[in-house]
Amino acid sequence: MSTKGSEMTDQKAVSVLGLGDMGAALAEALLAAGHQVTVWNRTAAKADPLVAKGAARAGTAADAILASRLVVVCLLDYDSVSQVLAPHTDVLAGRTLVNLTNGTPGQAREMATWAADHGADYLDGGIMAVPPMIATPAAFVLYSGPSGTFDAGRPVLDAFGESIYLGDDPGSAALHDLALLSGMYGMIGGALHAFALVNSAGVSTREFAPLLSRWLQGMSGWPVGAAAQIDSGDYGKDVVSNLGMQEAAYVNHFTAADEAGISAELLAPLHALMQRRVADGHAHEDLTGVIELLKK
Repeated sequence: MSTKGSEMTDQKAVSVLGLGDMGAALAEALLAAGHQVTVWNRTAAKADPLVAKGAARAGTAADAILASRLVVVCLLDYDSVSQVLAPHTDVLAGRTLVNLTNGTPGQAREMATWAADHGADYLDGGIMAVPPMIATPAAFVLYSGPSGTFDAGRPVLDAFGESIYLGDDPGSAALHDLALLSGMYGMIGGALHAFALVNSAGVSTREFAPLLSRWLQGMSGWPVGAAAQIDSGDYGKDVVSNLGMQEAAYVNHFTAADEAGISAELLAPLHALMQRRVADGHAHEDLTGVIELLKK
């Protein structure tokens, strides 16, 4: 085979370690994009559907790493990543590890250093999608690490969804991932409280959900205005509903919850911060000023 042919084969070859719901979705997207995919999972049977679609099954994690220069890792947590990779440091040199396992910025930086110590390039990533969204226009994946490593891997990585590069710091993708997820979980927490409240009055969740979705969509522009206030440090600028008024009305959530016989514990943490901010003399400002109480 010619050198050029070998390079083209290398560019099309990719291995996936971890075939949970997300790892399997990533592998399937790679297959659909025409890549030569090698897969490995501790429970070998999980590879069966992918092998039926054309993937190669690796008998060991080491075999999977050796099969491709680009190795995508998608496991439960960073401890799992270490347990899988640590016994195979002798085959990591010259490989690019793309770790799409959820973790913290600190863990990502430590893993990048560990990979470099064993001769591997490293990208950390955060998948902003659930498995059914992979390879659809709705999916995007955050990456951080050396720009050259990202540029080289991007033709493969774009199979998962839009690739967004966040810079050289390996921890940046995890930072943004967790920040975005925190916004999501805040929304979910509020929605669950809302569902419990209307259910207590005999209103079906399905009946109420379109109204809730409409309201949340209407509020979706809030982060942009809030960001301007936070970056300027001026929480009294362009205030529509001041904190004092909002804190006074927020009590109604707890009264209504008591009346309905449900818990308001999902809403309680924010109220405590609102009360502290008002007590500190910021009732005339916007709710965004609460962020100052989160800074240690």
